[in-house]
Amino acid sequence: MANFLSQNWLLNRRHVLQGFGVSLALPLLDCMRPLCAAETKSRPKRSVFIYLPNGVNTAAYEMNTAGVDYKLSKPLESLAKHRKIITPISGMHHPHGLGNHHNCSTIWLTGGKIGQSERNTISVDQLMSQVTAPQTRYSSIEMSNQGHSLAYTADGISLPAQASPGVVFRDMFTEPQGGTAKQRRGLQRRGSILDAILGEATTLGNQLGQDDRGRLEQYLTSVREVEVRAQRADKWLDTPRPTIDSAVQAQLNRDISLERLGEYLRTMYDIIVLAFQTDMTRVASFSTGNEGIGPAVPEIGVKQDRHSLSHHNGNPKLMEDLQMSDAFNIKQFAYFLDRLSTVSDANGPLIESTMALYGSGMAYGHSHGNASLPLILAGGTQLGLKHGTHVDFNLIKEFKGYDKHPGIYHNPVNSKARMSNLLLTMAQKMDVPTETFGDSTGTVSEILA
Repeated sequence: MANFLSQNWLLNRRHVLQGFGVSLALPLLDCMRPLCAAETKSRPKRSVFIYLPNGVNTAAYEMNTAGVDYKLSKPLESLAKHRKIITPISGMHHPHGLGNHHNCSTIWLTGGKIGQSERNTISVDQLMSQVTAPQTRYSSIEMSNQGHSLAYTADGISLPAQASPGVVFRDMFTEPQGGTAKQRRGLQRRGSILDAILGEATTLGNQLGQDDRGRLEQYLTSVREVEVRAQRADKWLDTPRPTIDSAVQAQLNRDISLERLGEYLRTMYDIIVLAFQTDMTRVASFSTGNEGIGPAVPEIGVKQDRHSLSHHNGNPKLMEDLQMSDAFNIKQFAYFLDRLSTVSDANGPLIESTMALYGSGMAYGHSHGNASLPLILAGGTQLGLKHGTHVDFNLIKEFKGYDKHPGIYHNPVNSKARMSNLLLTMAQKMDVPTETFGDSTGTVSEILA
C-alpha cells in the first residue's frame, strides 16, 4: 500500500462516477484512504424464507423425540394439521455465526464469514432469483416489519426491504402513474446513466492498483445488477399486471400498525401468496422483526418486545410471555401454510411447488446461544422434498439427553449439521447449478424424497 500511495496522484475520497448529471459515489479505495416470461413446460418452483428474531423459549420449544412419531411441543401445536407437509429441524448451526448474536439475521441466508471478511456473501434467495428472474416480472421481493433485510446481493450488499403491506401491494399490482411511456423514458434514462458510469469506471480502473481494481469490480457488480433489472423491467412494460378483485385490493392495499401484529403478518403472508399465485415472483424473504427489538404482541397481552423477553434470566413471567409470543408467531406461519395449501395455480396447490423455511438465527436468546437453531421446513413436495418427521441432529450416540443448562445452544452437538447444508439442498431443488453454498459440507438427505 505504501508504494501505491506514494505515486504522484491521489484520488479525492469524494471522487464520483458521473453521468448525465447524476452521481454515483465510489466505494472507499486504497488510494482514497427482469426479461419477459419465458415459455416453459415445467411447473414453477418457488421459495420463501421467514425469520423470527431473538430465538425462542427453548425450554418449551424443544422436542425430545425425533422421527415420524415425534410430539409437537406446545409452541408448535398450531402446526398439527400440517404434519404431513412440515419437517421441524433441530441441531443445525452456522459455524461462523457461533458466539456472535449481532450477525444472526445477517448471515441466516448467507452462511457468510462476517467479522472475518469485509463483506457478506450472497444470500440463497438471491442465488435462486438468478435462475427464476427471467420468468417473472420481479426477480424477488424483500419484506421486513422493522427494516432489516435478509437478502444480500452477489457482492454482499443488503437489499432494501419494505415494511408496509400497502406499498408492497401497490409496487407489485398497481400500474404506476403516468403510463407506460413515462415508465419507459425513466428506465431508458437510468440505462443511459448506468452506461456512462460503467464507461467512466473502465477508464478509471486502468489507473488503479490491483486491490483497488478488485474492489471497484465488486462495487460495479451491483451497478450491473441494477442495469439488468432495468432491462427486465422495460421488457415487462407492455405486459399488463394481473387484475386483482376489488375486495382483495381493499384487504391488502393498506398500512397496518404492529400493534395489530397478527393482522399485519397475515396480510404480508397473503401478499406473498398472491405474488406466487400470479407468478409475479418466485422468491420472497420476510423478516418478522429485528434482532435488537422484535415486536411485542399486545393483542394477546405480551407488551414487551421479543428482545427483552429473550433475556429472561429464568424469570417465569418473561419465559411464559416469550413462549406465548413464539406460539403466536408460529400460529401466523400456520395460517400462511393454510393459504398455500388452499390457493392453487394452474398446476395445483401452491404448497406443492413452494418451499417455505421458517426459523431464527438464534436459539437460546438469554445468553445468545445460536447453535441448534429452531427451523421448520415446509412444502415443496413436487420439488423432491419429503416431510412428516422431526429431523434432530442432536440425537447422535455421544448425546445422552438435553443439557439442563442448555449447553447445546452454545456448542453444537453435531458439528457437521450446518444450516448451509439445508440452504444448499433448497438451492439445488430450485435448479441452482452449484455443489456448495456458504460453509456447506453436503446436502441434507433426511429431507429428500
